[in-house]
Amino acid sequence: MPALTQPPHAGQRVLVSGANGYVAAWVARTLLERGYTVRSTVRAAAKGTHLANMFSAYGDRHEVVVVSDITEKGAFDEAVRGVDAIEHVASPVTLQAGDPYGEQGPGSSAVPRSQALTRIPVLILELITPAVNGTLGILQSVLEHGTSVKRVVVTSSCAAVLHDDPTQPLEFDEGDWNEQSLEILEEGGPRLTGLVKYRASKTLAEKGASYLIVLPEKSRSQWQTILVAAWKLWEENKDRINWDLVVINPPYVFGPTIHEVTTPASLNASTLDWYNYVAHPTSSGETHEFLATKGGSWIDVRDLAEAHTLALEKEDASAKRIIVSAGVWKWQDYIDAANAISPPPKLSQCLPVGVPGAAAAAMHMVRFKTDRAKQVFGLEYRTIAETTRDTLADFEARGW
Repeated sequence: MPALTQPPHAGQRVLVSGANGYVAAWVARTLLERGYTVRSTVRAAAKGTHLANMFSAYGDRHEVVVVSDITEKGAFDEAVRGVDAIEHVASPVTLQAGDPYGEQGPGSSAVPRSQALTRIPVLILELITPAVNGTLGILQSVLEHGTSVKRVVVTSSCAAVLHDDPTQPLEFDEGDWNEQSLEILEEGGPRLTGLVKYRASKTLAEKGASYLIVLPEKSRSQWQTILVAAWKLWEENKDRINWDLVVINPPYVFGPTIHEVTTPASLNASTLDWYNYVAHPTSSGETHEFLATKGGSWIDVRDLAEAHTLALEKEDASAKRIIVSAGVWKWQDYIDAANAISPPPKLSQCLPVGVPGAAAAAMHMVRFKTDRAKQVFGLEYRTIAETTRDTLADFEARGW
């Protein structure tokens, strides 16, 4: 399948869903800087004001359209008309969705399974429906109305790739799928944490595969559903369409913010964690052990936006999942980088210190292979020091 032509990109229009969000705002900006025309979707007109002001210098090369509910059938039908490509970034990132079974797990005396199953729709509505139906809905709109679309890029997550094993370090690549979170989702109970729910939503939204939720007879007609998503839909229709699919799988995303935020509390989930542990003077009360041992893999939001742009332009990206990651980290790594900045940033509070260097000997239980991203994109990643410097400069400019 053809990628979009190389520069200049004047006249090529790209739809960016959820453009008022942390990642998507950077995707829209990077595309505009590259010369594309961008159509940004937001869920309410008021959410588009900041984007319109921020990108006003681009004139008619940037427009904002409202898609109020991405889970509704046909929500993107009008938005996909007349665009050459789509960056589907919109999806919830929250770790607060409820446990359908409660603390005791399915079938316990405290929560009978017949009652527990009726709670699953709550979880679906909070997290999984927006992720899965948003992805499925925009692809269905492209199938029916996106006659000029050449490529669709979907933002998934490394959450759809990995699984946990506390007994040994693991390394994952694009051939891996997080089936573990789906098993825990079905079992429920105390293992069904917010993180597991988020991972399940990303796995379902990308893989689709068919996940049947069986409910009591009285509510089955309303809630029984098979969730079919990105890869499954594309595979079933690829012989009759003129566009291809690329999926980007990032881990934790850090870096400066350009979408609308007013206070630290209004930051997106990953950046709020970064603020709380790296910029808060006491690391929000966390222990030195926590700071030295807790972490994961990461990518700077600007590098992720660049990967999304390259995913439109590189022919070899066609029909591929691509993991993008700058490497591993512990919170102490960012704290050390923050304290090494000279001159130090002028923040409203002093920086935490933790135990300098304590993360050097820490074990990293999960790593991701990025050979495919290197081969297809040739992407150079920012360092922890660079991202820390620029993020704290952003906080300083905001008076935080």
